[in-house]
Amino acid sequence: MRVNAASLLAAIPMGTFVKADAFVVPSPLAPPTINRDGLARVPLTAAGSCGHHRMAPWSTTALEMSGGGGGGEAVSTEGTATIPDEIFNLVKSIIGAGVLSLPAGIAAFGNAPSALIPATIITTAIGAISAYTFMLIARVCKMTGATSYADCWDKTRGTKTSWIIALSSALDCFMGNLSYSMILADSIRGLLSTFSIATTRTRSLIGVTSLILLPLCLVKNLSSLAPFSLLGIMGMAYTAFAIGIRFFGGAYAAGGRFLPDVGAALQPSFGTTGASGVMSANSLILVCMLSTAYIAHFNAPRFLRELKDNTIPRFGKVTGISFGFCTAFYAAVSAMAFLTFGANCDGLILNNYSTKDLLISASRFAVAISLIFSYPLLFVGTRDGTLDLFKVPEEKRSASLLNQTTFVLLGMITALAWKLTDLSFVSSISGAVFGTALIFVFPSLMFRGAIKNLGDKATDQQKQEGRFAMIVNLIGIIVAAIGTKMSLQGSGGH
Repeated sequence: MRVNAASLLAAIPMGTFVKADAFVVPSPLAPPTINRDGLARVPLTAAGSCGHHRMAPWSTTALEMSGGGGGGEAVSTEGTATIPDEIFNLVKSIIGAGVLSLPAGIAAFGNAPSALIPATIITTAIGAISAYTFMLIARVCKMTGATSYADCWDKTRGTKTSWIIALSSALDCFMGNLSYSMILADSIRGLLSTFSIATTRTRSLIGVTSLILLPLCLVKNLSSLAPFSLLGIMGMAYTAFAIGIRFFGGAYAAGGRFLPDVGAALQPSFGTTGASGVMSANSLILVCMLSTAYIAHFNAPRFLRELKDNTIPRFGKVTGISFGFCTAFYAAVSAMAFLTFGANCDGLILNNYSTKDLLISASRFAVAISLIFSYPLLFVGTRDGTLDLFKVPEEKRSASLLNQTTFVLLGMITALAWKLTDLSFVSSISGAVFGTALIFVFPSLMFRGAIKNLGDKATDQQKQEGRFAMIVNLIGIIVAAIGTKMSLQGSGGH
């Protein structure tokens, strides 16, 4: 199910690769806006999640992914969101379809049930680091008066390198759309098979792109899609429920009623490599996937600003509970799926289940619907971020240019989604290249810069923590380097 690395690199245009939520899974729920610098602001989550999966709310606490600028107004205490409101919205912003590739991340280094022990530890550790760096961004906002992720960078690292953040924003969205297209191609093919309609993945991809995604991406006013903001988290919740039912019910175990309907390459397979497998560098593939699954960091300044009485201790409570819940969710879902299929976990775990399994077919439908309505919201970030990088002024972005750009970018995304069939590979490589930067590297650099800017006013504790932040930075760079290598190696020959 994986493609050759050389094919991937050949298919990606020069200048495109430099992570994206790594695969972000961006969170699609609030309509994107354009800031005063002409940069797209699109809600993200984490894959995840294809994700990033991560759904942003469309209420008054709607989140934005800032592509640049930042205003200059100080982070105030005028927010109205309560702690429970913030926790709910942050969880929506993090959890996304990226969780569907995590079981394959475990299978990358282990094929015995005991592999779940280190996998759970890794999931918890990356969740803790993600929460810490999420807090770092909020603290930088408090220290500098920054109002967006990009503004944090400008005020701590300087505006000469602000293109790095703009590029990361655009590529986050691009990789998010790519992962969405891949999931939709597989999900729709599976749904059609449920109704005895035989088709290929390629036809499903072309059909959903030309008949649904293209028309939606050409729409200029996307505010009508806002009411669908809860579909993403509802779809993930139902999917977790369905995976749990099938695991505990044993429907795919030896003698299970759906097992004969599953191809040999996707049937449960277990070996003897358990917890010890974590010593393999392949375990970093899971780390890279998780780097996309937890991404919500672009939204940290907005969460801070909209929290009522936004003190750091109160914001810390929101962050701790939210990331803690997401960690438990990721660990539980990936464990149940891995214990069901073991070494044969597909990059999109729903592909392991029978197309005759109506419980899972309903999950495919829920995921497909949520991604369809999320797709155009995210695509605005891809399109406008691309125009930003080419420095096309806002006043020159005519309807004709926007349409042409839409055709080109959607064509590139669809071509890549056709060429690539393994979601876990896209998730791990984008996590290695981009996710580690957004979670490990950028926040620590910004915090270190904020401490240096304080000069003699910085306390000894702040200076010590600044050094610790650079250790996190170094870990991110190492994980990115090795994780990229292992992801590319793992793609060869498949």
